[in-house]
Amino acid sequence: MRVVVVGATGNVGTAVLSALQHRPEVSSVVGIARRRPAESAEPYAHAEWVSIDIAAAIDPDDAVAQLTEAFHGADAVIHLAWLIQPNTHRDLLRRANVEGTRHVSQAAAAAGVRTLVVASSVGAYAPSPGREVRDETWPTGGVRTSHYSVDKVAQEGVLDAFESSHPEVTVTRLRPALIFQGDAGSEIHRYFLGRVLPVQLLGTARPPVLPVPRGLRLQAVHAQDVAAAYAAAAVLGRPGAFNICADDVLGVQELADIVDHGRFLELPVPMVRAAVAAGHRAGLVAADAGWLDMGMNAPVMDSSRATAELDWRPRHSAADSVRELLDGMIAGEGARSVPLRPRDSHHAHLPIERPADRAGTSSGEGTEVSGRIDRQLLALYLCDHLTGASAGSARIGRMVADFVDTPVFAALSSIDEEIRAERSFLQQLIHDLGLRQLRHRQAAAMVGERLGRLMNNGRVFSRSPMTLVLEVELLRSAVLGKRGVWQTLADNAELLGLDPEMFRELAEAARRQYDALDEIHAYARRRAFREDRETFTPTP
Repeated sequence: MRVVVVGATGNVGTAVLSALQHRPEVSSVVGIARRRPAESAEPYAHAEWVSIDIAAAIDPDDAVAQLTEAFHGADAVIHLAWLIQPNTHRDLLRRANVEGTRHVSQAAAAAGVRTLVVASSVGAYAPSPGREVRDETWPTGGVRTSHYSVDKVAQEGVLDAFESSHPEVTVTRLRPALIFQGDAGSEIHRYFLGRVLPVQLLGTARPPVLPVPRGLRLQAVHAQDVAAAYAAAAVLGRPGAFNICADDVLGVQELADIVDHGRFLELPVPMVRAAVAAGHRAGLVAADAGWLDMGMNAPVMDSSRATAELDWRPRHSAADSVRELLDGMIAGEGARSVPLRPRDSHHAHLPIERPADRAGTSSGEGTEVSGRIDRQLLALYLCDHLTGASAGSARIGRMVADFVDTPVFAALSSIDEEIRAERSFLQQLIHDLGLRQLRHRQAAAMVGERLGRLMNNGRVFSRSPMTLVLEVELLRSAVLGKRGVWQTLADNAELLGLDPEMFRELAEAARRQYDALDEIHAYARRRAFREDRETFTPTP
């Protein structure tokens, strides 16, 4: 059978790709995502890939048409795509999550797909703050102060209407508990805690006590286990809702034991909520207080229906899943997709294909620089380019956040990931060649980049459409300059004890980045100065 996975690059999607490989019934898999992963890496290499924006910044008719084409010939569609951030773009979240589900279901019916498996959540359930166990008949009323919960309820409403009008399609809804794995450590840190909170410090020291909201209890499931449930649902075609969770329920003592000392301090829930809300408003915490409201009111789920009808059983306990996640957050772990990218840039992956045996020496480690090289001039040259790379990385990272609700987001985000990796590679290269880093130049570049943010480009209280034009023009120039450094290193690689082919590949990657930026510029320049066109709309 042929299975299409929508949202195949995130925490669950990546695990689902692996799970489908272990189902002998599945003969082919199609992965759909706005931002393609490293398609040669595991487990992404076993899928065909299509880049589709299901709702965020696309005309609805175009989204359904593209999805319908991608679904043709599929026996089952697993819909996992869901935006968690940015909290500040409420319309974007609703459009991508609720309307996106509508587009996927419409396309599945139009393409003749027999089975549609959709990621719902424990967050769809009405509040049940006690320890009474609830099965799938518990009402899906949601928690009104949580935008995630509200949208999950709305998604379930979309599925209700779809089932009524398309009884020929088997609709399965999985309602998992919190989904954890080590490779999601960086993603979950970024989406819920934010970059300001240094979770990595837990690797060297633990807090003397664990502060927790009073009465907290937590259900979780490992990503591999929930992925097995999605694969089973796609293959077996069982209709209805299924709770998916590990057998153990974690209270404050169990969580404190995982932290490693077993000591905890229970705090009044209103106090914790006020702190989370204040931290979110100040930009210190990524998650808003609605996540706490949902967590404190989520029911304890019974997963016996999944055991009976999907032949599903968890292989990991909730405690083991939380422990693995904590270790992953400390290490900043990730995978070869943009959503699961590792925390530290030196773990990022270059936009080139290299033989595995070359990866350990590609930065110059263990090589000797020829005496014919002027080391002082080379150090100055590379450090100047590192300075430009630092400013460019900060600039495009800001652009990705600013233009998340436009059709150019996916391309910008992919280029951002490549530039981060290249900057780290250049920094490591300078170190491995034994050259002196001029850190004050990078610091000055970062200050200049931040000062540049003060320009309003003709708008004070709203985004200026001219900003995208100017920012891309600056980036195009920077990418051309970056291509120059790779060409220079390629021509001098033998004297540096390096492989010239690697730098030729990086130069070619820079050319591809320039072409992509040129397309983004074309989109922006045709709209920025027109009264009859919009730049920030969900239409291309």
